[in-house]
Amino acid sequence: MSVPDNKAELLEAIDSSFGKLWRDLATVPEALAGEVSLEGHAKGTIMSVRDLVAYLIGWNELVLKWHERRRAGLAVDFPDTSFKWNELGRLAGKFYADHAGLTWSALLERLADAKMRIVALVEEYSDAELYGAPWYEKYTMGRMIQFNTSSPYANARGRLRKWQKARVKPDIAALKRAAVAV
Repeated sequence: MSVPDNKAELLEAIDSSFGKLWRDLATVPEALAGEVSLEGHAKGTIMSVRDLVAYLIGWNELVLKWHERRRAGLAVDFPDTSFKWNELGRLAGKFYADHAGLTWSALLERLADAKMRIVALVEEYSDAELYGAPWYEKYTMGRMIQFNTSSPYANARGRLRKWQKARVKPDIAALKRAAVAV
């Protein structure tokens, strides 16, 4: 999908990438969601599917926080208070820890809620507000929302599908033994 450059395209990107991810998340058994076997967000780390969902929740809720602060006339700390852009691995770890106590179903509900709140937020803005001027450095508000919603949803889906394929990789030797037995 191309990079959105208006409100309608941004909403479509969010809905489309989230919908695909959501369908794949629905196939993850709760018993496997906590298994630490998925490539992590920081180089050389491993995480669980639960952590992947916590990461998405963290970024979605961070986008909502940015806009709440903006509306209140407060400064927005990008990416977050006490974090710099070169500390995203540490921020990912914070997101994992922040959501560690939630059940799998509660994590999924929180992700769905955050996505719905993001869509409602985008709906409140005009094309001009979203894409008419830089909001953070050279990036428009719409681009900053996209960086932290539809793009990570698509990335997460790719990670999840790779993980799922590795989990269900057939035991070739067992298949050969079964074929010989017949």
